[in-house]
Amino acid sequence: MSTADRRPISVPDSASDWCPSAEPPALAARAHLLSRLRTFFAERGVLEVETPILSRHAVTDPALASLRLDGEGAAGARFLQTSPEFPMKRLLAAGSGPIYQVCKVFRAGERGGRHHPEFTLLEWYRPGFALSVLMDEVAELVRCALDRLELTVERIGYRELFRSRLAIDPWSTSPAELRDTALRLGLEGVESLALDTDGWLDLLLSHFLEPNLGRDGMTFIHDYPPSQAALACVRPGPLPVAERFELYLQGMELANGFHELTDAVEQRRRFEQDLAQRRQHGLPEVPMDTALLAALAAGMPDSCGVALGLDRLLMVAIGASTIDQVLAFPVERA
Repeated sequence: MSTADRRPISVPDSASDWCPSAEPPALAARAHLLSRLRTFFAERGVLEVETPILSRHAVTDPALASLRLDGEGAAGARFLQTSPEFPMKRLLAAGSGPIYQVCKVFRAGERGGRHHPEFTLLEWYRPGFALSVLMDEVAELVRCALDRLELTVERIGYRELFRSRLAIDPWSTSPAELRDTALRLGLEGVESLALDTDGWLDLLLSHFLEPNLGRDGMTFIHDYPPSQAALACVRPGPLPVAERFELYLQGMELANGFHELTDAVEQRRRFEQDLAQRRQHGLPEVPMDTALLAALAAGMPDSCGVALGLDRLLMVAIGASTIDQVLAFPVERA
């Protein structure tokens, strides 16, 4: 969860906890949004799919915590998905063509004004698309979903963002220098933090850059440090970059897109690196998705994909200040 997301969450009293958190207009707006999205993809020939919410595998990313269900017998333990990414990539490898999915995803330890442990994600994949073309499609979808065709688009590189607004080069600045920057900018509690480079960059982004992004339209941040590639390709060169983007609107991150990694050997290496970091930080070790690795080895087509948080998009649509205003029953009332 972003450390900048500190708005308090109201806990209902026992007499009112049966009541929905979202007002009827918000519920209607959600239904309207889903209808618009399905029409958008139908017109473009993108197939809607459904994949399991439970899996015998879990996400290895140390920044994400999967919810685990302990089953009995042959089923054994299962994990609630943090994203439908892995099974959707298996469909791509099996020849599905362009696909999308609207589904519930689950992430432990995420609760705040913009975060909820159960939320609705829109994820789609475009074989043969360049990342810049997918950004264009994301912008079209947001304009359509919000019925705001006038929304402008700004694209800025991750390095350019930090250099122009914080006088920092993310590719060469040390953790100590990043810590000094946070201190200089007046961020409280920095003295006790022990973060690596990416941790400090994320802290500076969430506190000092993110609130001002997408204020006059949509802002796409692209070309991330290679250490933040996750499941994205790394484009080689004098200054290698991770081929990914994030979309911001009204100071809020809405979407995260990748030029998807299709190299099974490299993906296994990254999974193993994640697990090593988990052990180093005392986090639970989880089973890596060997089915995904097998699909990549079999041959997944070159694709770009993106995940977009529908609850946050709905917040923008109706002018909500907290995620609870767009949820029928948040976790405290579930």
